[in-house]
Amino acid sequence: MSFKKVELSALKIDPFTKIGKEWMLLTGGTMDSFNTMTASWGQLGVLWNRNVLTCYIRPNRYTYGFIEDGETFTASFYGEQFRKALSFCGSHSGRDCDKVKETGLTPADFGGSVAFEEADLVLVCRKLYSYDLAESGFLTDDGIPAQFFASDPYHRAYISEIVGVYVKE
Repeated sequence: MSFKKVELSALKIDPFTKIGKEWMLLTGGTMDSFNTMTASWGQLGVLWNRNVLTCYIRPNRYTYGFIEDGETFTASFYGEQFRKALSFCGSHSGRDCDKVKETGLTPADFGGSVAFEEADLVLVCRKLYSYDLAESGFLTDDGIPAQFFASDPYHRAYISEIVGVYVKE
């Protein structure tokens, strides 16, 4: 594994493209027991004078328990050549298959959190706050609940401080 730790301010990324178009893997747990899932919803920004990533996970996702139970998790980003692996991780449950075996991704330890050697960028995140989305919180009547929550539960949001930034060397 050849990563170097850098300051967050050294990154020059477009979060709309990085998260929304290229996607990320959210990984919770330890090297002994972990799971990962693909996410295309999230934010990067500043809250409470800290650099944060906010991500959203449905409670019926297998990864939810790993992130819920841990203090930290990773958000990792990949080149286009890994699109098939990210698609697989977003459409299959770790309850039913071995995502590492199926995708060929290589788990790696990032200070007690897990990400993958194939990543170009790894953010180690420490959970600060969580809350559950609910239909009652919507302020507009433009169909979001019906479109995104008709058959699946509402997400839990995790506001997490970015405590480590690693880039591929």
